[in-house]
Parts: sequence; C-alpha cells; structure tokens
Amino acid sequence: MSRLIILLFCTTLLTSFSVDKPKYLSTEALPGDGVFSLLRRYGLDRNSCNHNQFYKLNDMKNGAGLKVGKSYYLPIQIYTFNGKTIRSSIGINDWTTAKNIEIYNEAMLKDGYRQSSFKTDKVLWVPYHLLNCPDEDVPAPSAEAAPVNGEVNLAVEPSGNRRFPIFGKKHEHVPLKDNSLRGKVYYIESGHGGPDPGAMVTLKNKKTLCEDEYAYDVALRLVRNLVAHGATAYMITRDPDDGIRDDEYLQCDTDEVVWGNEAIPRSHKPRLFQRSDVINELYDKHEKQGVQDQKLIVIHVDSRGKGAQTDLYFYYHSEDPAGKKLALDLHKSMEFHYKKYRNGRGYDGTVSARDLHMLRETKVPSAYIELGNIRHPTDQQRIILPKNRQLLADWLLEGLK
Repeated sequence: MSRLIILLFCTTLLTSFSVDKPKYLSTEALPGDGVFSLLRRYGLDRNSCNHNQFYKLNDMKNGAGLKVGKSYYLPIQIYTFNGKTIRSSIGINDWTTAKNIEIYNEAMLKDGYRQSSFKTDKVLWVPYHLLNCPDEDVPAPSAEAAPVNGEVNLAVEPSGNRRFPIFGKKHEHVPLKDNSLRGKVYYIESGHGGPDPGAMVTLKNKKTLCEDEYAYDVALRLVRNLVAHGATAYMITRDPDDGIRDDEYLQCDTDEVVWGNEAIPRSHKPRLFQRSDVINELYDKHEKQGVQDQKLIVIHVDSRGKGAQTDLYFYYHSEDPAGKKLALDLHKSMEFHYKKYRNGRGYDGTVSARDLHMLRETKVPSAYIELGNIRHPTDQQRIILPKNRQLLADWLLEGLK
C-alpha cells in the first residue's frame, strides 16, 4: 500500500504546483495587418484554434478587420517561469509539449520579438495551440493565393517567422532589432528594370554595369534595414531571383516586375504611371487605416560624362515640403558619415527641387536619390563594391531614423 501511495504521489507531483491563471500577450496592429498576417508574424497561423481564440479574446466577429495602432490580445499565454522546469511552471506533465514551448520562446528571441530569454526575465510565452490543438490544420497560403496588396505587405510574402525570400537565402532571415520605425510605411522604388536597364557602361575588363541592378541591390538592402527596425516597407520593383548580392559585378537581366507581379511595360510613360499608381493605391489604403507617416524613396544611378565625379545628390518636388525635409534629412546623414569616415575628402552632394514624374505624380512625401555617376571610375567603386552598397543603405537608414 505504501508503495502505491508513493507511485501515485510521483505521478501527480508535477500537477500539484500552484500555477497562477495566465494572462495573454498583446501587440499593436501594423499597417496592412489582417488577423492571418498578425498571427503568422508570431508563428500562430497554422492552427485554427489560434484564430478562434484570437477572435474570442478580442471580442470580434470572425473575419473582422484590424485597426492600425490598436492593441490586440494574441493567443499566447504568459506564465511566470519558476526557474526550474517549464512543466512545473505551467502545471503540465508532457515533456514534448514543454520542449516545444521552449523552442517557441527561443525562436521569438531569435526573431527579435522577445528582448531576453525566459530563463533570464522569468516570463514564459505559451502559444495557445500547444496546450489545446498542437496539430496543424490550417494550410499556409501560397504566394499566388495571398492577397497582393492586402495583409501580406512586409517587403514580400514572408515564409515563416521573419523570413523574406526576396532578400535571398543568405539574407532572408531578418531579426527584429527594435521597433523604432514601428507604424511607419516606406515605399522603396529602384529605377528602371524589366525591358529598361537604365544607364549602361562597359568596363575595360568587358564587364557591363546596368543601372537598374545596382539601384535594386541598394534598395533591397535599405528595405531589409527598415524591416529590421519594425517598419512596413514595400519593395516596388521586384526581381524573383535576385536577392541581395555580395558580388561586384551584377548580371544584367530583364525579369523584374512591379508590386503585384505586374510585367513592366516597354514604353516609358506607362512604365512610370504603373509604379506611381501602385504607390498611390497603397498610400490611400494606409491613409484610411490611419497611418500618418508614409514616405517614398526613389533610387537611381546617374549617367554623365566620364570625367564628372558626383557625390550622392537628392531631389524633391517644389510643392512637397515634407519631401524637401526628407531629402534634407537623407543628405545630412550622408554628409555626416562622409565627414566621419572620409575626413578631408569633403562632400559635394546637393539637394534641389525637380519636376520628376515619381515626385510629382505620387501622393506620398518623396525623395529621389542619384547614387553617383555610373561612368566615373571613382563613383563606380561606390556601387560595385558590395560593402559600399551596404554602407549606402545603412547611411540612408540613419537619415530616415
């Protein structure tokens, strides 16, 4: 009899701990968020009970939309970690479930949603489905089936937590460094693309530089920087197979498309209106959601005489005071970093008004950037060297922050 009592005591020991009733984690909806994309961001989208619990927690009807900036409860329960085991902390016996909870918390830390380990801050996140419906029963939508300009908008259709295939295999995972740009929307447009390579120059080594490839790589790096700081960032011109490239000589191709997987027209005027129309459509959608901070950055590489060296220079539209301030902020960042890292070199970049289509026909405050002269040997190094392209993206980010 005493042996039986001991066995019963051992099997019920883990469930005998006093466990407080958990609270639920909350977060604000970002521009363009729907329930599916919000749950996907936290790795909760593949289980129907998470969706049902989300609507229940927030007293919402199934299929209701989200309001930007409003806080919503997530189907993630918050427990106090007792410093011993996850099982004793939340009152369960199953080791596999406890291990999956540990893996989830580590993934949230890696992706930047958690600021510290649960072992350090004693705050344990427990996804609702791991205790209630661990088997996946909601198929992940394919990129083709996903709404083009709807919920899925952070640079590209994300594939799993903080993974964005458009950046390429090496760079697709983008941990959240901080939320300093949370709630802000950026449209990054790299010039030309598709049937129009922009300016081209053939070097002595027979390599050809195409403007659109180098503008695209800098733009892509800037988008990745923005996403890493919590921004909603749209890459307007897109290449299905050219992620961020760490090569000096980028292959010229014609397979770029525009947001929405639209083929780029050959004619110049339709090509420009295609992009400005897409940006205006997205701008209107976010304005209706209450987003107050939207910006457009247009990136090009200039083509002048071989002897004309230029620093980065910026344009804005004369009737866009917010665009002027944006251009001045970006210019100031470039000037600061040139003085810091190239003391004595000076900086000759300018800021001026110009009546360009992408500045005139878009509703969003905008700045237009020329990265340099593609024909000048020194300016070529600014775009050919991948470390320089990253510095350009980093310094532009500082101007936006």
